[in-house]
Amino acid sequence: MPATNLPSEVSAVTDETFERDVLRHEKPVLVDFWAKWCPPCHMIAPVLAEIASERADSLAVRKVNTDENQLVAREYQVMSLPTLMLFLDGRPVHAVVGARPKAQLLAELDAALLR
Repeated sequence: MPATNLPSEVSAVTDETFERDVLRHEKPVLVDFWAKWCPPCHMIAPVLAEIASERADSLAVRKVNTDENQLVAREYQVMSLPTLMLFLDGRPVHAVVGARPKAQLLAELDAALLR
């Protein structure tokens, strides 16, 4: 089965649901700020789906379409896409701008979570 037919493990959040689904989440949350017109955003999406599946017990992964949800993107000063922001206890603790290979992204996330 082609990868494009796999169910997405990454749930979308909106300006309205961001507080509930990210800031008040019991686990750390990695938020993917993306847009449909952004090629690197589409490149990293399968990597984020893999991470969401593999780390489901310890990390939530969510996505925010910045064209449709500009309030959250503005509040967290998202200027480039993709921006991945790690939230811990309702606070942003690490940000990554641009696509990364999976191993590098996991290393950065693990380092940020150990701080």
